[in-house]
Amino acid sequence: MKRVLLAVAATLTLAAAPAFADQALATAKNCMACHAVDKKVVGPAYKEVAAKYKADKGAVDKLAEKIMKGGSGVWGAVPMPANAQVKPDEAKKLAAWVMATK
Repeated sequence: MKRVLLAVAATLTLAAAPAFADQALATAKNCMACHAVDKKVVGPAYKEVAAKYKADKGAVDKLAEKIMKGGSGVWGAVPMPANAQVKPDEAKKLAAWVMATK
């Protein structure tokens, strides 16, 4: 029984690790300075972004591009600056994480 519980705990830990790792990346890349998962800060909440693009099959690629190059007009008058410190693979990982927020 103890082995079963340890196996279940290990599985749950591994399942939760990617989501935490992506939030950690968002924090490390300063994304959380303007965004939050569930509320508007300067930019929209990640949950709002995921809801807006949920039917768009190309959303991860579009969002990754916006993360790196910035953008304006989609969420109001405040532009999102380019994030030159974010590499393409990191931008895709962040975009996928944003799209997975519910």
